[in-house]
Amino acid sequence: MLAATQEQAGSVWEVLRVATRLGLTSFGGPIAHLGYFREEYVNRRKWLDEKTYADLVALCQFLPGPASSQVGIAIGLLRAGLPGAIASWVGFTLPSVLALVLFAYAVPAGNMETSGWLKGLMIVAVAVVAQAVWGMAKTLAPDRIRKTMVLLAAIAALSFPVAGVQVGIIVMAGLLGWWLLPRVAPPDTLSLSVGLGRRAALLCWGLFFGLLLLLPLLAQGGGLWLPLIDGFYRAGSLVFGGGHVVLPLLQAVVVPAGWMDAPTFLAGYGAAQAVPGPLFTFAAYLGMMTAGWGGAVVAILAIFLPSFLLVIGVLPFWDAIRRRPAFQAAFAGINAAVVGILLAALFDPIFIKAIVSPLDFCLALLAFGLLMIWKLPPWLVVLVAAVGGWIIG
Repeated sequence: MLAATQEQAGSVWEVLRVATRLGLTSFGGPIAHLGYFREEYVNRRKWLDEKTYADLVALCQFLPGPASSQVGIAIGLLRAGLPGAIASWVGFTLPSVLALVLFAYAVPAGNMETSGWLKGLMIVAVAVVAQAVWGMAKTLAPDRIRKTMVLLAAIAALSFPVAGVQVGIIVMAGLLGWWLLPRVAPPDTLSLSVGLGRRAALLCWGLFFGLLLLLPLLAQGGGLWLPLIDGFYRAGSLVFGGGHVVLPLLQAVVVPAGWMDAPTFLAGYGAAQAVPGPLFTFAAYLGMMTAGWGGAVVAILAIFLPSFLLVIGVLPFWDAIRRRPAFQAAFAGINAAVVGILLAALFDPIFIKAIVSPLDFCLALLAFGLLMIWKLPPWLVVLVAAVGGWIIG
């Protein structure tokens, strides 16, 4: 067990160096990222043991936000304190942030459908999200009750396509899970503690909820920057499941506000599949397209700030929370609703904006087969789809 008074074992530069290498090479989404982390931090460098790593993964799956990024933040925190947490996040996210900002420079102005390879990026998003829905449904909705919750969540999200409704769906699913799903005691695991007191944790919780409540009020004053901060902070705060699940919330932030159209949004989402690192760095592309470099910086900081506040805020209380079967049942319900929200996003805006001809659908099927049957890495499938879109165009 890691003692609460433990002296940090590593340097900030060491954490930054290792995290940057992972940020340059970690393709394949959050589940793949966790595999890369285990190989690097547990097997190769032995910064923590297998059980402690499993505790961290369980913790970050329990929280809203990008699970793999939160695991990296937690490992950096354990290794070199708060500066280590920041270094771990910077190293893991900066490569994909820079790649997506450069892609935003390359996106042509005007109608996105006129560019064949960008059309291919929109089409590959159909296959990538369909794969995510398929895999998550098998894992997170294995029984009749949770399958029904998936369908009801999708119906509600499509019938009332606003961000507030999505939050309500998540809350209602948690309550239904608490009430309907069996409460199974989790197995005994190693206690996890770090050199952070509960006072610091409570301060982070206060900031997390304070910003969540205050920013929407401030954003009503108009302008660009406060609504931008509010939208991306809310997206980073309210997404359970991370990764592709953030898509509908981000779409609800930038498209209805008129900051960009749906094809521009989907082209960036397709490009995000071709870069390593966390999918939440898609926010850098959206910020860049909205307000230039300043928008990219603001968007990426706003969407990841909740991850820092939540990881620091929950670590001192995690052992007590995770041993309560009722909480396990509630989050099982939330996970089922997440699949439903993602299923709704697969239809609108992804499918209806990207697939407009039989050839488009053929290319989407090809990409889906390469992902699901041939198990090709997503970045390679993205390149195939971009070439296919160029040929079709």
